[in-house]
Amino acid sequence: MKIFSFPLLFILLFLWMPVGEPITEECECNGIPLKGRVKIVENFPDFEVKIVNNFEDIRVKTVTNFPDDCGEWEFVENFPDFTIKFVDNFPDFTIKYVENFPGID
Repeated sequence: MKIFSFPLLFILLFLWMPVGEPITEECECNGIPLKGRVKIVENFPDFEVKIVNNFEDIRVKTVTNFPDDCGEWEFVENFPDFTIKFVDNFPDFTIKYVENFPGID
């Protein structure tokens, strides 16, 4: 019985640990607001992002001016507020492109 108790305890502790949301209610990830000017990079991004069609962490609307609200991103080449890299596996968070109602629920 003692042989089985340690693995069972480990599994229960792992399942009990809360899984945090990658994006806070203030629309931030790691203290960086997810609005503003965004640059796509290949090396050393602030965030690795995956584009999905369902169950996204944040809805993103691309804009050309005044990206002042949560989920409004203006893609730029210079002076970004944060950088992203598109990935297929193990993203920091997932996005879905939308035309209306950007942000989080």
